[in-house]
Amino acid sequence: MERVIQYETKGTCCRLMQVKLDDDVIVDANFLGGCNGNLQGLTNLIKGMKIDDVINRLSGIKCGDKPTSCPDQLARCLSEFKAKI
Repeated sequence: MERVIQYETKGTCCRLMQVKLDDDVIVDANFLGGCNGNLQGLTNLIKGMKIDDVINRLSGIKCGDKPTSCPDQLARCLSEFKAKI
């Protein structure tokens, strides 16, 4: 079943993430704010991946001296989504 989830990020330049899912597979992702090139690359890398694989690979990544990053926020977004279903 296809669905789109949205997540307001915390502590990153990206302010909002929108992730399109088909069951447990990522179909697409869009980001409002942040480093455009990096986020386009991140989107292309995660397309077709399962939610759990993305969470495992991206959780805990930091951006400079920040305690989080856009990839980490994406992992948190997906973790929160999984906790609700």
